[in-house]
Amino acid sequence: MLAAAAALGVERLDAQLLLLHALGRAAGERAWLLAHDTDPLPDAAWQAFERLCERRLAGEPVAYLVGEKEFHGLGLQVDARVLVPRPDTETLVEWALQCLDGRPAPAVLDLGTGSGAIALAIQHARPDARVAAVDASADALAVARANATRLGLPVRFAQADWLDGADRGLDLIVSNPPYIVAGDPHLAALRHEPLRALVSGADGLDDIRRIVRAAPEHLAEGGWLLLEHGWDQAGAVRQLLAAGGFAGVQSRNDLAGIARCSGGIRRTVK
Repeated sequence: MLAAAAALGVERLDAQLLLLHALGRAAGERAWLLAHDTDPLPDAAWQAFERLCERRLAGEPVAYLVGEKEFHGLGLQVDARVLVPRPDTETLVEWALQCLDGRPAPAVLDLGTGSGAIALAIQHARPDARVAAVDASADALAVARANATRLGLPVRFAQADWLDGADRGLDLIVSNPPYIVAGDPHLAALRHEPLRALVSGADGLDDIRRIVRAAPEHLAEGGWLLLEHGWDQAGAVRQLLAAGGFAGVQSRNDLAGIARCSGGIRRTVK
């Protein structure tokens, strides 16, 4: 079974996840799959597996094909209405949790929440936090709300254009906004994911500029703004944060050692 998928060019891990899905088994049952590798595959499961492999070879993300993606220990349901949560974004969540350490019942806002991954991960790790999340896309919010309901996490969701109508006095604003340059050749590989959640102007920083400009009036004194960005944008984002009056501007590296997130603190008292 897996050998046939490999012959088609499907990577081994992808093939295992697709086969488990075709068999109606959980993604975590790879050990079961290996133990039953020589079992005959029912015709219906084989046909479903073949169709899934064909779609994977056409570029569809595995997460869309199986309908779920793990993020920060949470199983999230995802589809083509939202971006697939990436492991690198867990760097942003870990930094956010560090910034909230020692703050009782902190107020948090996740901008451009998509599947709800960041907001739900923070809420799960900090049950006392008052977490809100916004997105301009009603379709994305439907996915996020469904994830929150299924996981039993009380994140408040609203449709909004970045910080329009947001609360004030927030302890943390966090966002993984669009940051890819318009016309970037790598977009072809992301063609199955929503373009509006990926691209942000000629230099990829249009949305980050808007967030940096608007964030200070919504942050409490000492509140943090944390942003994910592209692999080569850390310096430019730090400059935007510094020019926007943020203190303690810094970046954090992702799992590959690349500066993937940048942030700063709202300070009005010197």
